[in-house]
Amino acid sequence: MSDTIPTLVWGTGNVGRLAIRAVDAHPALELAHVIVHDPVKVGRDAGDLGGLGRTLGVAATDDVEAALAAGPRAVVYAASGDIRPDDALADICRAIRAGAAVVTPSLYALYDHRSAPPEVREPVEQAIAEGGGSLFVSGIDPGWGNDVLPLLVSGLAARVDGIRCQEIFDYTTYDQPDSVRHLVGMGHPLDYEPPMLMATVPSMVWGGQVRLIARALGIELDEVREHVERRALDATVTTAAMGDFEAGTQGAVRFEVQGIVDGEARIVIEHVTRIHPSCAPDWPQPPDGDDGAHRVIIEGSPRVEVTVEATENGNRSEGGNATAVGRIVGAIDWLVAADPGLYDALDVPLRWIPGRTFGGTQ
Repeated sequence: MSDTIPTLVWGTGNVGRLAIRAVDAHPALELAHVIVHDPVKVGRDAGDLGGLGRTLGVAATDDVEAALAAGPRAVVYAASGDIRPDDALADICRAIRAGAAVVTPSLYALYDHRSAPPEVREPVEQAIAEGGGSLFVSGIDPGWGNDVLPLLVSGLAARVDGIRCQEIFDYTTYDQPDSVRHLVGMGHPLDYEPPMLMATVPSMVWGGQVRLIARALGIELDEVREHVERRALDATVTTAAMGDFEAGTQGAVRFEVQGIVDGEARIVIEHVTRIHPSCAPDWPQPPDGDDGAHRVIIEGSPRVEVTVEATENGNRSEGGNATAVGRIVGAIDWLVAADPGLYDALDVPLRWIPGRTFGGTQ
């Protein structure tokens, strides 16, 4: 269709393959290009890489310059920023300079760009000024669970005393060993310091969302604090995708990023993550023994608790990622119609998709 938005998906890992599916299903978007890093994937059809079970007629390429020169109006940047934040920032700025509206979960510091460090924010602003593109960053944890959902639910209470956003996740069926073992520390001795749990890192990643909620509610924070707990496995466990995790090594982690108001933790983003459900059974659990859930708790009058469970092709380990991808891909046509700029979750509405048909066909 000539009036659809040519869209490039950059990266085809856990996020990228879901982005291919989401772009294909969106009636306002047209999948035009797919960028891959692995030479083995070059030339493969996007439908194959996205697990769609059908071809889309779009061959993957590792030629970034040619793909951007073709003039996509939108880019879903799905390559990881966990261990390559500088490269991810450079890639995203390159796409913005090409005039594209970019959506991504890969730049944690820009969840709330107003509080982002200048070395992250300023290159993006310069790229926008030079190329006329746009950027919207929303988390894969997923972002909507730590910004628009708690704000929406808080509107149901006459009095709000506190807001808690929880991700509760069991990595048993997950397939991302580098992140699970080395970034988060599962399977390492408890004297190993996981990069994701180092002092100031949780606040760097999730503090922006705490500040964004506070800004939306007109609340001034005293500070942002962190609290981290880790538990060891009582027995060796085996996962289908990532192998053995030995007894005595880290089997669960629980941390909070806390927005402090008048000395009290009033806005809290909490993650409870296990490699097996037997570890830390006294910590918050997903409902009905499932392997993952996202929960928002509004303490106040009335107390409101909302739990969201999502599955992708019957798989809960992909469900949260799929909803996060749906959030950013669903924002593309709004972003393309907006002025060039740097946007956050308070700017970009959470939208239903006009014209979407049941079954995902167009």
